[in-house]
Amino acid sequence: MQKKIVVSSRLVALVAVFAALNVISDSFMILPEYSSGVWSSWNFLLEPITGIALGPLLGFAATLTGVMVGHYILFIDIYEFVFTIGAPIGAMVSALLFKGRWKPVLAFYVVSLAAYFMSPVAWQLPLWGMWDTYVVFALLLMSILLIEKGWWRSEPKKLPFVLAVAALVGLEADVLFRIFILVPMQGYSFFYGWDAGFLQSVWTMGAVLTPIKVALSTVATVIIGQPLLRVLRKVGFHSNH
Repeated sequence: MQKKIVVSSRLVALVAVFAALNVISDSFMILPEYSSGVWSSWNFLLEPITGIALGPLLGFAATLTGVMVGHYILFIDIYEFVFTIGAPIGAMVSALLFKGRWKPVLAFYVVSLAAYFMSPVAWQLPLWGMWDTYVVFALLLMSILLIEKGWWRSEPKKLPFVLAVAALVGLEADVLFRIFILVPMQGYSFFYGWDAGFLQSVWTMGAVLTPIKVALSTVATVIIGQPLLRVLRKVGFHSNH
């Protein structure tokens, strides 16, 4: 009984620490001139590792708490609270794939991409504007084959690769959710009053900036994730939630 209380206390403390870190990182803007977009704060750096360390549900909860509080501190507009739900979704997706649970991840990608390409305004946007998403989707399909073959393990030699792919897939899931709000749900028009021409310019800019941020977060996840997971395992924490 006492052991369960200790484990629960550690779990609550760990979730609180990650939520606080997400609040801090979400309270600092990257580029003020691009205040609306995929990421306006530094929270993207912590998104995958939060999910991987805590697991799908707790990672979602910690990230959601962090970005909601962070968005109140760094208030841009009320619509950003809708877009930022992509962050906890990204954390959850990274956690799911890290654990080899690929079916809900694949379903999310297929539905999101189908919704995008069935939107009439998407036909007016450059196809190459989502090149990074296509590459990561291909990586997801490759990772599914590795999982099914039993290769997908968090062993020391394989861990950097598994961390990198899980981070990439989670981050692009975040992007896909925000694209779903912006394009299929027509947030570009309802929220911001943009026309298709302005949306095209946003798409072009995003094709350059978004992959840079994804790459930075992936590198951070691989560097931080390896020692962090070792420490968590030593203290007996297993991210099953």
